[in-house]
Amino acid sequence: MKAKDLMHPLTDYLRPDTSLKEAVILLESCRVGEENICVRALPVLDEHKKFVGLLSMGDILKSIWPSYMSLMNLGNFAWDGMVEEIAKKSQHLPVKDLMTREVITVHEDAPLMECVDHMLKFGVKKLPVVGTGGAVTGMLYERDLFFAIVGAMLTNSSLPGDKL
Repeated sequence: MKAKDLMHPLTDYLRPDTSLKEAVILLESCRVGEENICVRALPVLDEHKKFVGLLSMGDILKSIWPSYMSLMNLGNFAWDGMVEEIAKKSQHLPVKDLMTREVITVHEDAPLMECVDHMLKFGVKKLPVVGTGGAVTGMLYERDLFFAIVGAMLTNSSLPGDKL
């Protein structure tokens, strides 16, 4: 099996000038296969549909986390409603200010072990899948690899003499 066999074909993406509010609406309403579920990241493509970054849930969380919070244990001094107030202020930020630019990708012909290797080695849970020429053709999520592994375990685990 290869990355292209498990990836979700690219149907939705963001533009660098998309507002954070628009991005969140799209992330929340994306369809993955037959399911209408919230995806964890979307690729960012420029006007020529060239891959320029990835906006993830983590990037969105970072957008509302003030940098001064890391100076000390200032989380104890946060006020009730702080997250909501900062979220409302950051909704107009463009995706290009928040997206991750250095993104680990995998080619659509990559074997699944390479995908697992990239996820574990680089600590990522999603991989943009690129085709010939470097265009993003889909997204591969950790859960897709997990279910492929589970499927292999459950269909190939019966050895002679084993009882379930």
